[in-house]
Amino acid sequence: MNPALAATLQVALLLVVLGLAYVPLGDYMASVYRSERDLGAERVLYRLARIDPKRQQTWVGYALAVLAFSVVSVLFLYLLQRLQGVLPWADGKPGINPATAFNTAVSFVSNTNWQSYSPEQVMSNLTQMIGLAVQNFASAAVGLAVAVALIRGLVNRRGDGQLGNFWVDLVRGVIRILLPLSIIMAVILITQGAVQSFKTGFDFTTLNGASAHSVVGPFASQEAIKELGTNGGGTLSANSAHPFSNPTPLSNIVEIIALLIIPVCLTRTYGTLVGDRRQGYTLLGVMASLWGIMLAVSWYFESRTNGVAAQVAGAMMEGKEQRFGVPASVLFAVSTTGTSTGAVNSAHDSFSAGGGGVLLWNMLLGEVAPGGVGSGLYGILIMAVVTVFVGGLLVGRSPEFLGKKVGQNEITMAALYVLVMPALVLIGAGITVVLSSTLDAQGNGGSPGTAGSIHGFSEVLYAFASAANNNGSAFGGLTVTSDWFQSSLGFAMLLGRFLPIVFVLALAGLLARQRPRGAKADGLEPAPGQEVSRLGAGAPRTSTSEKGAPGTSTSGQGAADGDDADADGRGAVALEARTDTASTLPTHGLLFGALLFGTILLVAGLTFFPAMALGPIAEAAL
Repeated sequence: MNPALAATLQVALLLVVLGLAYVPLGDYMASVYRSERDLGAERVLYRLARIDPKRQQTWVGYALAVLAFSVVSVLFLYLLQRLQGVLPWADGKPGINPATAFNTAVSFVSNTNWQSYSPEQVMSNLTQMIGLAVQNFASAAVGLAVAVALIRGLVNRRGDGQLGNFWVDLVRGVIRILLPLSIIMAVILITQGAVQSFKTGFDFTTLNGASAHSVVGPFASQEAIKELGTNGGGTLSANSAHPFSNPTPLSNIVEIIALLIIPVCLTRTYGTLVGDRRQGYTLLGVMASLWGIMLAVSWYFESRTNGVAAQVAGAMMEGKEQRFGVPASVLFAVSTTGTSTGAVNSAHDSFSAGGGGVLLWNMLLGEVAPGGVGSGLYGILIMAVVTVFVGGLLVGRSPEFLGKKVGQNEITMAALYVLVMPALVLIGAGITVVLSSTLDAQGNGGSPGTAGSIHGFSEVLYAFASAANNNGSAFGGLTVTSDWFQSSLGFAMLLGRFLPIVFVLALAGLLARQRPRGAKADGLEPAPGQEVSRLGAGAPRTSTSEKGAPGTSTSGQGAADGDDADADGRGAVALEARTDTASTLPTHGLLFGALLFGTILLVAGLTFFPAMALGPIAEAAL
């Protein structure tokens, strides 16, 4: 089949599936977080953990719960790795050394899944299952919870500062969203030939008569959640290029769908929860535009034959699987770097200078195209707040977002969020490249100004961009097993995940303490002529403006018996669905989408263009 036709069909299939899932999955996730009813399994967990599911938390309580859960998770995963050699099902594998155990624990808890080792040679199946796979679920659920908390801050009209209950959001994210989707995904992969076994391996004889050993394990189940949770850490060093995890072209496109489906559908969830789905469509349009541009540019560079080997082969096939070819490899690479996943089905280090530069730039945009599970949504919402503030000042309108004023405190939290990642990337890469030991870790080197030296710098920059953005992919030419890389990248992952979360929740708390314009003293009555939408099950009706036309409404999901949506005090809040007036900047539509798109590019461009010029741009120009 013609490569261009194959590429077009794959993208078309991807878009069709995402389009079909957008409304039902997006609305289902909205119903999960506004439901008043707990499942039986959830109630058992709450009783065992002594959690009151009806108790609300302010941003401080919510943030402390996130941090406490994450600290305990890091300690548990660290100890599990250190004690691996004395635990059952170790298969002769010893405990992990302290530096690697620290880096890996932080990596999986922070949803980065950076791996500086060959997992099939280092990690036992027990560590993989109760350690790494569990964190794939937990870290993704944390991202979902933080995104929902920010939405609650935006739509809270009571001014009480409450954001919901982190423990409830965590449990629901795992049990009601991630677990069911992962089971479906794992079954599909198994039908395609992905390995799912509780054995540790088997011996076989090669064609030339030599004895060999192959590793097997619960690969399909972990492959499912690593893609759906935008985690990326695999059970095999070849990651999603290995036929045991990704055996066929069909399984490959299924995995790409899994990468994108939750982040994309979360824009529908956002629009449903705030009572104005135009808001979600605008975010989706910006995400899709960024993703589409990155895909087109990367395809352009990888379709050209750069170098003697590529010209002889007739394509840029170095580092790419024959089963997938250039189109599927590029589609996977752009999607994985745009979603903070880090899973790979090809060697990013083998991409052309331009193609690899696109993957690096995709992360430096802040991974909002469409971003990770939860993190992509709250990341682009932070950029939307910045856009409202800057755009409002430029046109002389009041900087407000969904009826909430964006003042000094709010924009400070947003600015701090934006500054964390660039600081970690530039400071970490800057310190690393001046260390003499870094030259020994680089697979590419040479005199300053040569292609090898420039690519070596790109490898370091990519490593810190991947760590600070919680992506986890890498340019494989850099050896990161030294204590410096293990610790510096570990702290970049730790700070790159949890400092932004704290700033997001602080912003959510500031917004939740505001009463929007026109809200009465009790925070439950709308101003005349304004509609009310409730983020919580049990409301008699949820009035949702699809196009902003007066009188347009839909029934709320989970509504039952006319109970008050605030009955359990758990995220049931009200929002004025139409908050735009002549004095405010509308936060939906083509104009605002273009402003948001430009703000994302401008912030990343002003911050990272010098570094990109020293790396991928200079390499491509040679």
